[in-house]
Amino acid sequence: MSGSQTAEITISTHGQGLYEFTDQIPRLDGSGVLTLFIRHTSASLVIQENADPEVQTDLAHFFARLVPPANDPSMSYLTHTYEGPDDMPAHIKAALLPTHLSIPVVDGQMALGTWQGIYVFEHRDRSHRRSIAMSFLCGS
Repeated sequence: MSGSQTAEITISTHGQGLYEFTDQIPRLDGSGVLTLFIRHTSASLVIQENADPEVQTDLAHFFARLVPPANDPSMSYLTHTYEGPDDMPAHIKAALLPTHLSIPVVDGQMALGTWQGIYVFEHRDRSHRRSIAMSFLCGS
């Protein structure tokens, strides 16, 4: 991707958790800003550590405790439950976490930190194909 371009990639998920897709970002030419946007209301985008998989496990467990399934007694106030006990909690998690990211690009390289990776954070129990819209605005 170079100049002012857009693209889309699809990430397959297999239930709740974090799915790194840093290496699936197309080649970038020049310097500018890469914007990523997930086109779903029950998943999020996050930049997180990609060196130790325990980080992703702990994050998934934290959010499962923060927003339990709709059939948990603490969630009895929910009214949107007909799509399953994971659906409304997934919408809540997506409202708490980013659905878009802006990443600086310098000389064709995303300016991520040493241990940073880009992830889809899937909030539903079953498998999904998540679409991510990308826009690269190149200033050089």
